[in-house]
Amino acid sequence: MEEERRPCILVVDDDPVSLGVVGKFLGAEGFPGVRLSKEPRETAAILASGEVSLVLLDLRMPSMPALEVLEETRRKHPGLPVIMMSEESDVEAAVECMRRGAFDYAPKLSDPRRLAASVRMALSLSELRQDGSVPRGGIPVTGSPETSALAGIVTEDERMRSVLRYAQSISSSPKPILVVGESGTGKELMALAIHKLSGRKGPLVSLNIAGLDDTMFSDSLFGHRRGAFTSAESDRGGLIERAEGGTLFLDEIGELSQLSQVKLLRLIEDRRYYPLGADLPRTSSAAIVTATNRDLRAATATGAFRLDLFYRLQTHLVQLPPLRERTGDLPLLLEHFARQSARRLGRGDPSIPPELVLLLQTYDFPGNVRELESMVYDAMSELKGGVLGLDSFRRKILRGTGAKSASDAAGAPPGATRFSSWERLPSLKQASEELIREAMRRSRGNQGIAADLLGISRSALNKRLKSSQTGDRNQESV
Repeated sequence: MEEERRPCILVVDDDPVSLGVVGKFLGAEGFPGVRLSKEPRETAAILASGEVSLVLLDLRMPSMPALEVLEETRRKHPGLPVIMMSEESDVEAAVECMRRGAFDYAPKLSDPRRLAASVRMALSLSELRQDGSVPRGGIPVTGSPETSALAGIVTEDERMRSVLRYAQSISSSPKPILVVGESGTGKELMALAIHKLSGRKGPLVSLNIAGLDDTMFSDSLFGHRRGAFTSAESDRGGLIERAEGGTLFLDEIGELSQLSQVKLLRLIEDRRYYPLGADLPRTSSAAIVTATNRDLRAATATGAFRLDLFYRLQTHLVQLPPLRERTGDLPLLLEHFARQSARRLGRGDPSIPPELVLLLQTYDFPGNVRELESMVYDAMSELKGGVLGLDSFRRKILRGTGAKSASDAAGAPPGATRFSSWERLPSLKQASEELIREAMRRSRGNQGIAADLLGISRSALNKRLKSSQTGDRNQESV
């Protein structure tokens, strides 16, 4: 009988004292097979044995840049999780590590619960990969708590998968989590996933900040006592009370008024709040997750957002990439939304033509995943013959392209066009040929899609292509 493989954790740190402390901590936490190395240059040779299931790598090593070790490990062992460790919390360093493929970024021992949780999660995913329980997208399959939490997040994109791994590792942290991303990237879905992954027994309670003045915000979040204002005929608990033992999700946090920012800061720092009209404070244990599509750092520079609140909110920062930066997920998302809409509309799963994916890859999706979802649902309402047609998508892409062009011109001098800054204009023939070449490039040679992008018929494009080819041959013969 083949002996069961035991997980081995490799800890790399050129500081012998720190290395020994981390090793003892892992042993005390019950992690077997801990191997210590103070020579980062030997990491590749150790990993070549194939016995390591997880690497803990110190970020600050004078003898060799840790990010180089990370990149080499990810290149030679793409399925091996690497946790970057540091003495201090550095958001920019964390983001850079995650961007380069780290499983997580964790403090060494200033937050031992966090480090232990990250190690357990990494080992769990490593074991699932070894026995084939992880599907194409790298997300655990049915049977694990992570499955239901991440069921709505469809991806094979490595950057997005890094974001999910990071969200998994910080989900149980008592510190605030800030989710940032453009509109439609799935910030609410991510907040729900974080709540489910945390294992908290209480509910997820959401509040959209947009349009709320300070009084409405305070009453909604903190509640009020009877007589606090004219219509307050009885005591009413706020959303923070309902979220006790669970998660409070504040969406559009960038819209929070200055006065409300002070109250939220007090809640985060002291875990205390005052219902309207109350003399005595109440306490809360609810985790706080916030989200925004605004640049909060820029807002702090103008004074629109408090710097101290910003730093507290982004203790853990989850950055969602826009759809245009993960176009490899388009086939998966298209299939997912097609099946989802088919079930809700009481129809069979449609067939998806390959040309549709090519068409969608030519579009920037300013509305991101939410825009794609609405496109698919609209196309399903026009479904004919069981095949998801291109016409509905074409109309929306052309409208979206037009809107984008108009927005590009916003702020330009009256009457200005995108060509206003050009010193010399091309001839109409030159411009036409360049446009055709670009359309053919974006459509990967598909004339039907290229014609749609140019707003002409396929036959007209075919004639122009033939004319251009004839002109090129005549030029060569001269």
